[in-house]
Amino acid sequence: MDAGRVRNNGSMPELPEVQALVGFLTERAVGRVVARVDVAAISVLKTYDPPVTSLAGLEITAVSRWGKFLDIDASGLHLVTHLARGGWLRWRDELAPQPPRPVKGPLALRVHLDDGSGFDLTEAGTQKRLAVYVVRDPQHVPGIARLGPDPLAAGFDVAALAGLLRDSRHQLKKVLRDQSVLAGVGNAYSDEVLHAAKMSPYRLAGSLTEADVETLYAALHDVLTDAVDRSSGLAAGDLKAEKKTAMRVHGRTGQPCPVCGDTVREVSFADSSLQYCPTCQTGGKPLADRRLSRLLK
Repeated sequence: MDAGRVRNNGSMPELPEVQALVGFLTERAVGRVVARVDVAAISVLKTYDPPVTSLAGLEITAVSRWGKFLDIDASGLHLVTHLARGGWLRWRDELAPQPPRPVKGPLALRVHLDDGSGFDLTEAGTQKRLAVYVVRDPQHVPGIARLGPDPLAAGFDVAALAGLLRDSRHQLKKVLRDQSVLAGVGNAYSDEVLHAAKMSPYRLAGSLTEADVETLYAALHDVLTDAVDRSSGLAAGDLKAEKKTAMRVHGRTGQPCPVCGDTVREVSFADSSLQYCPTCQTGGKPLADRRLSRLLK
């Protein structure tokens, strides 16, 4: 059975999807021994010592998450992956024993387990940003070392969020997406959190009152917890579809807001966009879309 086949919808896996992958792999891979690792695209490897071949023969003892990074612990050696925008993990109950042929395609890396099962790391699209690290300590991965606190960690409370926002001169959308400020939230869930909090993505983070911070914290916690709960137990191949269907404003430009019925609007940037509801979030006023304004000139 191929439990991982799903069309990539261009949405980067964020905290809830990576957490679901942790559960998925914990159930299927922990206790299994790595038979071998095939590298189909050498560019995905961001480390060379220890070599990826040193994973062979090691037992997978744990799977965990650092922000958007997936960490597979093989007897103290860590296979760490950042899936980026076009990357995904595709589980196979049965893998072909022969190594993949070096042809152009989405396959980046394949992990064979001792019972014949395993998984592929794949990447769709032309921008190749999927990253794989083999390290003795996850903190040796630069992106992990820079991470801010996890919003679902036990010690992350309203006061912790207030401390992150207090002196910030940046807009809320940027702050929520900044991995060095808050780990695991990306473009999609920042849109959803701000919609749930009824706050403009352009509002300055440092301008929030105590009551505002409490509202934002509740939205952040509820949106992420709900997404984790919905994703829990799903096959890897179903996670992206679940994420897309559950969104209230992200990716729904032109559709009615499920809360008030107003039309969901969009602001486009060079390599991304944000979605919001004017009635719920900006007092009924559409935000300026500088890209669109340039096109109309």
